[in-house]
Amino acid sequence: MLKPETITSAANPLLKDVRRAMERGGLSPQGWCVAETPHLLAEALRSRCRVKVVLAAESAKLPRLPGVRIVVVPDALLQKVSGTETSPGVMALVEPPEWNEEQLFQGRTLGIVLDGLQDPGNAGTILRAAEAFGATGAIFLKGTASPFNPKTLRASAGSLFRVPFLYGMDPALALAAFERNRVKLYAAVPSSACPVADADLTVPCAFIIGNEARGVSRELRAAAQEVSISTVGVESLNAAVAAGILLYEARRQRNLRA
Repeated sequence: MLKPETITSAANPLLKDVRRAMERGGLSPQGWCVAETPHLLAEALRSRCRVKVVLAAESAKLPRLPGVRIVVVPDALLQKVSGTETSPGVMALVEPPEWNEEQLFQGRTLGIVLDGLQDPGNAGTILRAAEAFGATGAIFLKGTASPFNPKTLRASAGSLFRVPFLYGMDPALALAAFERNRVKLYAAVPSSACPVADADLTVPCAFIIGNEARGVSRELRAAAQEVSISTVGVESLNAAVAAGILLYEARRQRNLRA
């Protein structure tokens, strides 16, 4: 086990890089994502992601981490770097996984497309649902919250280390990829569309989840079949809740056909 190092200055280059990544809501200058909480550290290790360094508060208790660089930081200083109101005491810098198009379309595709979602919490929660219900992959289109935003990563509870995804993709390129792979697209809309329970989700398909305020873009709606979730008393649902219901319905239909 490597001997822990100690940092006591806010001017330390490593802390500056972490703070910059937190403020930008993306990767560090070296291309590392910030996994904040002991749970995310454990998920990164379980997913066999390379952990570059672990920043730990002086009061934190860490498991044995053979071969991992550990840097101990005063609690108050780590709190200043943290993206949460109360620091969990552990921040890991992780080399993010890299995926390609082929990995998203393995087997009988069940995809999720994030079209301009702004809330990183929604984006991460959708990726968690994607893993829970057996989605084969996700695409973060241009204008969508970064998958590497620490808030996205926290909301995903580690699923972003395992669910194949592409990000920053142009809508036209995404549509071409779905056409190449013969994947049917379903656009989630609030109402006045085919009930999702009546759509055939046993075929290779993907759901498009639109911006929280504007919904799915006109370009993507034109290329997809619109589906909606039957509700009582409300017209629309939170984007992440809707995505979870849609993915669950796809899993239910596929299990019935198995």
